[in-house]
Parts: sequence; C-alpha cells; structure tokens
Amino acid sequence: MPATAEPTTGRWVRRRLRWFPLWRAVGWGLVAVVVYASLMPAPPLPGFSAADKVAHVAGYAGLMLWFVQLYQRPAYGRVALALVTLGVGLEVAQGLTGYRSFDYWDMAANGLGVVVAWGLGLTPVAMVLQTLERKMTA
Repeated sequence: MPATAEPTTGRWVRRRLRWFPLWRAVGWGLVAVVVYASLMPAPPLPGFSAADKVAHVAGYAGLMLWFVQLYQRPAYGRVALALVTLGVGLEVAQGLTGYRSFDYWDMAANGLGVVVAWGLGLTPVAMVLQTLERKMTA
C-alpha cells in the first residue's frame, strides 16, 4: 500500500496501514500499561538516581512514537496534547493516592518524552509500521 494518507473526517488523518485496527489497539494497550504503572504502589525501576525521570521520558516518548506511526503530521499536535494531558492527570491522581506523590518534574519529563518523539516522527522512524507491513506482505 502507498504511504499516503487516507481521506478521513476531521484532522485525525491516519496512515495507510493494513492492520491499522490492530496497531491502534496495541497503542491503547500501551496507554493502559502507562496508566497502570503510574498508579501502582511501587513501580519497578532500575537502581540509579535518575531512573524515575528516565522512565517518564521513555514511557511518553514510546507512546508518542507509537501514535505518530499511526497518524499523519496534522494529528501530531492532538496526540501530543492528549499525552501531555494524560501525564498531568496521572500526576494529579498519584498525588491523591496516598502512596504515590505529585511531581512537577515528572510532568516535565513526560512532556520532554512527547517532544522528543514528535521530532522523531518527522523522520523515517515514523514509517516503521508501514515498512514492517510491506515486508510481511511481500
């Protein structure tokens, strides 16, 4: 299939992916993992001082990078806004749990991950799923 966008309504212009519903479901599964890890009592982290912030950057970069593979550039801003909102909401929720803490630096790390992956989305990295599908069907 060509790498052009499909016509859709609104500004969520998805990429032409044969298994788009599967890839989207995987993306929502990844969101569920981030929500769970954010609200569990003691998430497992490697044993170095910045592990928490690295996990925040990596988690949100992974989410953003996944979704930039599903949608064309006009949707990147909406995806980024949704993920930053998710990060802020989860930080608020953590502060309300009694066993996790609210942290502005975690929000900043989440946003940094989104920005880094947005930048990667402007490179051929955004075409990994399309390339994978092409190779699988060839």
